[in-house]
Formats: sequence, C-alpha cells, structure tokens
Amino acid sequence: MKSFHLHLISDSTGETVGLVARASLVQFDDIVATEHIWNMIRNESQIDEVLDKVRDNPGMVLYTLVSHKLREMLENGCKELQVPCISILDPIVAAIGYHVGAEVHASPGRRHVMDAEYFARIEAMHFVLNHDDGQSISELDQADVVLLGVSRTSKTPTCIYLANRGIKAANIPIVPGSPLPQELMETNRPLIVGLIHDAKQLVQIRRNRLRMLNQNEETDYIDPETVTREVNESRKLFTKHGWPVIDSTRKSIEEVAATVIKIYNRRLEETL
Repeated sequence: MKSFHLHLISDSTGETVGLVARASLVQFDDIVATEHIWNMIRNESQIDEVLDKVRDNPGMVLYTLVSHKLREMLENGCKELQVPCISILDPIVAAIGYHVGAEVHASPGRRHVMDAEYFARIEAMHFVLNHDDGQSISELDQADVVLLGVSRTSKTPTCIYLANRGIKAANIPIVPGSPLPQELMETNRPLIVGLIHDAKQLVQIRRNRLRMLNQNEETDYIDPETVTREVNESRKLFTKHGWPVIDSTRKSIEEVAATVIKIYNRRLEETL
C-alpha cells in the first residue's frame, strides 16, 4: 500500500473539497491518504498555520478558497515547499463563466447561505425525524416520498439523506403478520418506494445488530428461512401495488437515495 499526506483546505465547511478528494481517491487501488482537513480558513494567520503543517507533513494540497490574497499566499507557500497545490473548482467555474458569459462573484461559504433551500432542508429533516419507523401515519399526505421495507433495509438513513436534499421522506416497516396502515393505501400524493435486500446479507446485518444490543440471537428475526420469506413477501407486495423497487444489497445509502431522487424527479416531470 502506498500512502501520502493530503491537505484539504476550505474557507467554508470543507464538504466540497472533501467529496472531490474522496471521489478521486477511490479510482486508485492500494493507495491510502492521510487526510488533514482545514475548514473555515479565512485569514492570513490561518494560512500560516496550514503551511506549517504542510511543512511538517509534505503532501498534496487541494483547496477551495475565494480570497485572491489567501490563494496567492497558499500557492506561494506550497511552491516554496515544493508540494502540489490545486484549486479544484477553478476549471469548472471558469468554464461555466465562459459558456454563459457571466462574471464570477464569489464569497466564502456562499453554497451554505441560509436561503429558502436551506430552510426547506431543515423542514425536511424535522419531517423525517417525526415520521421515522411508521410514526405520525396520519400525516403521510405531507410526505414527498414514503419508503417501505422489512427491518434493516436502510430506510431511515436513506430518508435522512433525502432530507438533506430537501425531500420530505417517511418510512414504514413491513412487519410479518401486520397489515400496512390504511392511511398508506389511501394516500396518493407521495411517491411510494419499496426497498429490498439480499436475505443472506440481511441475516448477517440483523445478527450484528442483535450482538451490538447484546440481545438473544435465538429468534426468527435472523432465521434464514424466515428472512427469505419476509423479503419475498415484501417484493410481491410491491409488485401488487405497482410500487417501484430498489435493491439496496450492493448499493450505498447515497446510491439508493440517488435512485429514489431519479424516480421522484421523473414522476414530477410526468405531472407537468
């Protein structure tokens, strides 16, 4: 395994530079980066501190800084230290500006301003927390998306991710022997999506959950035949009602959420 130091520098939360760096790193095998994260860097003394640490741990520097003065200071410092220093957004911003013929009016943290979109995400997050695991069923008509699935099919974390995109999501567990709530059958506003998972992997996930909670493992909850039956019955239910199905077995939370958003946006387009 090859390892190197990677300094991620931002004048805001550091989310953008972090995502770009990690998306790039996964393209390489047998490489491990030791990340040094520097966020809210907005003055010269902070740049000096960053450069001191880069000197102690030489490596690649990726940054998103708006201030020309701070950018120049960082780049000159890295040049003296003979380490690569890259502004990850410059090529994209320049290309967009050239394409639309517009000037750049940058400011630190502009992506995270408290605008209507920001408050929509906050509202969506509150909605998810109040409608998790079948809570507040009477308010399902207020949801944009409802996720269904047997236990441990990533319903809750997917809903939280959707909320961060401003989508109000509720989730309802499918419990063997228990009918789905009538309110779900009567609602027609939200997009209803079914989540399924490979039964063998689901058994292991549930077993790990029980061990973490120090609970008895002699239960149908992790019986392979019972779990297989649960998954098959849930699939039949989704097919019966014509609800789209997403197999989360080999998908990350982000990928599942992205698929939900794609279906959701397609549905919106069809209603226009």
